[in-house]
Amino acid sequence: MRVAIVLNRSAGSLLGRDAAEEEVARHLEAAGLEAVHIPDHPEGLAARLDDAVARGADAVVVGGGDGTIAAAAARLMGSGTALGILPLGTMNMLAKDLGIPLALDAATEALAHGRIRAIDVAEVNGHAFLCNAVIGSPSWLGRHRERHRGRASLRSRLAFAIAGLRAAWQHRPMRLSVALEGARPVRLWTRALAVASNRYAEGVGMVMKRTRLDAGELTLYVARRYGLWWWVRLVGGMLLGTWRGSRLVHEHAARQVTVASPRKALRVMADGEALLLDPPLDFRIHPGALRVIVPAAEPVP
Repeated sequence: MRVAIVLNRSAGSLLGRDAAEEEVARHLEAAGLEAVHIPDHPEGLAARLDDAVARGADAVVVGGGDGTIAAAAARLMGSGTALGILPLGTMNMLAKDLGIPLALDAATEALAHGRIRAIDVAEVNGHAFLCNAVIGSPSWLGRHRERHRGRASLRSRLAFAIAGLRAAWQHRPMRLSVALEGARPVRLWTRALAVASNRYAEGVGMVMKRTRLDAGELTLYVARRYGLWWWVRLVGGMLLGTWRGSRLVHEHAARQVTVASPRKALRVMADGEALLLDPPLDFRIHPGALRVIVPAAEPVP
């Protein structure tokens, strides 16, 4: 099996690790795989992924955050080429849902002896995402994150925390119109709306955790009320496994979601990446469109 390696050198977990590619290749080759490192390209990640596929790789191992992994999924979905994930970002939500270890050496070892499964890919106006897309106050954090990308200083982290607190109470409500699968639109007045690829689970300690990534559905979450206390109650409810009964959000499942707005553009944070999109926003799900490598011992839902 031939495996191509594409690492995002700007990922926070790779800072100061100049030999990361060699380390990953060493683990893969020890498992009997042929590892090929794809060098940097002036046109960025997309060109490197095209190069990996052109070289006849059976799988592409991509290292980076959720945004980098989503960009790789957009290139590889439907191609038959499997995606291996090295969680090197800040949140690494998809890797956690798939049971991939967060340490680089452990993740590489797990992928070297892993198996392949199919998961869903969601998209909004042609932009692929694998976890969620958020509109409203939280999306401004994505904009702030883009400004400070690559900075790991205490000052940048403090600025990000302050931006989060400001967004919690200063962001104005949005007037939106939401339609599920072509049904009659419903008007909303909210500060935060999210569309997730599949449904978030409920249980003790399951914060933003999904146990199914192949149910073939989107899940719409709309904040009933929004603010710092709302966030405290939501996270606390997720830790205790009681957030659905607290009536903090409206929740609806569908295969297609359309969000309209009188605004000329809406700021969207898709898998941690800041986007500015023209409404209406068309959310769709592609069931089983991406083949990913997961640990062999991954529990089956």
